[in-house]
Amino acid sequence: MKYLLFTVMLISLILFTFITGCSKSEKGITSFEDAKTAKLGVMTGSTGEAVARKKFPEAQVNSFDDIMDAVAAIKSGQLDAIITLFPAALQVSKKNPELRLLPEALDKEDTAIAIKKGNDDLLASLDRIISELKSDGTLDSMKGRWLKADLSPYEELDIKLPKEGAVLRIGVSATREPFSFVDEHGRVTGHDGELARLIGARLGRPIEFSNMKFMALIPALQSGKIDLIITGMTASAERKKSVNFTQPYFANTQVMIVKKSASATAGAAADSKTALPPFLQSIATSFRSNIILENRYMLILDGLKTTIVISVLATILGTLLGALVCFMRMSKKKLLNLPARVYISILRGTPVLVLLMLIFYVVFASVNISPVLVAVIAFGMNFAAYSAEIFRTGIEGVDRGQTEAGISLGFTKVTTFLNIVLPQTVRRILPVYKGEFISLVKMTSIVGYIAVQDLTKASDIIRSRTFDAFFPLVMVAILYFLISWLLMQSLEYLERKTDPKSKRSKVACA
Repeated sequence: MKYLLFTVMLISLILFTFITGCSKSEKGITSFEDAKTAKLGVMTGSTGEAVARKKFPEAQVNSFDDIMDAVAAIKSGQLDAIITLFPAALQVSKKNPELRLLPEALDKEDTAIAIKKGNDDLLASLDRIISELKSDGTLDSMKGRWLKADLSPYEELDIKLPKEGAVLRIGVSATREPFSFVDEHGRVTGHDGELARLIGARLGRPIEFSNMKFMALIPALQSGKIDLIITGMTASAERKKSVNFTQPYFANTQVMIVKKSASATAGAAADSKTALPPFLQSIATSFRSNIILENRYMLILDGLKTTIVISVLATILGTLLGALVCFMRMSKKKLLNLPARVYISILRGTPVLVLLMLIFYVVFASVNISPVLVAVIAFGMNFAAYSAEIFRTGIEGVDRGQTEAGISLGFTKVTTFLNIVLPQTVRRILPVYKGEFISLVKMTSIVGYIAVQDLTKASDIIRSRTFDAFFPLVMVAILYFLISWLLMQSLEYLERKTDPKSKRSKVACA
């Protein structure tokens, strides 16, 4: 598995270098005036999105789930600028020499901890702790250690947390360095990660992080899946309608990231000459930062295992449930037929992401259930709706005369179906079933919305640390292709084994 992974990484590096070398050239933005009609990138659900639409009404505003998606877009020439919070923007500009920050701030805002409405006791305790951290200088010390302008290693406090007691569940979007990110040990850390541990220690409660998409955090808090959100979230007036906020613990600013001029980029490249050709230097640098450094390939391996587990289990569940729904759908009894029709219509008409979030945040809102299990249930239910119709079409495609012939020979209806109808049905449906199975594998890339660290989430975590916009994406795309190809080969083998023409040709050759 490791050798295969490293081969994929090498191919990814080559494609990554080709893609980055084909980026469009831009004249560059030097002031906010230049951005009036520009293509702007913002984070979905962020205050930066509101700022962009308010201050640049004529601009084309594009929303992204993650800062690195926007970085990839600006580097490939799809965006002119990005509006985001200063700490994240600073990290992006430090690790992408072709990008820079405009010196002026677009807006100032307060960062605070979000809490579910009605949880007044916890709110009061958190306000007290934040006041203490301000007065004793701890917050100032944290700001100096985490929010710095250079690339020197971070200094994290060693905080002892209790091992017993009511667990404090903290929601984070750990792709927002230096606020919250995943370190080489797989731990959530950063300015807000340390703050969360300080709060847990002072409350005398163990903590548990739920790492999910930023836009999924408030629904998770409202549904009771988490107790707090500590991830550089701005206490905006719109968010205050849905959740409560503590007093601010950090004053933040919205800034704009733009591309440097062509001359400045060329000058920087000339100043960074190495003994290696640019192509090999790019490969060596990307390979080390994305794969070797901090054992980041382990994140990919863990994500790969999770993706495979969800895909296989969801397929098994969906196939079995689909068979049951198919039986009900083909029944002449309205009591069975009608619910099956409704189930198929609803599930086929509902986006999988919506279904996934409804099951996690609504159906199992008060249940402590593994997000991986929720993903298996959601994808299994969706797959069942499609497989039921595939099964029904395959069964109805078998000539009814063969069923009648089997019964006339003394077979029961069940044995006739198992021995005569089912083998022919399997041969008919395998090509379509195969396509739905591969679609399911690719759809699992959305499970990051419910705090599951799959293959796509692993690439997001790596990109949030390396600020390499392309290589992790290319690598994950190739891995998804390999998974799909291997599964396709397995199903094609099954298709050949069930094909009577293939069997006859083997007998003839023998």
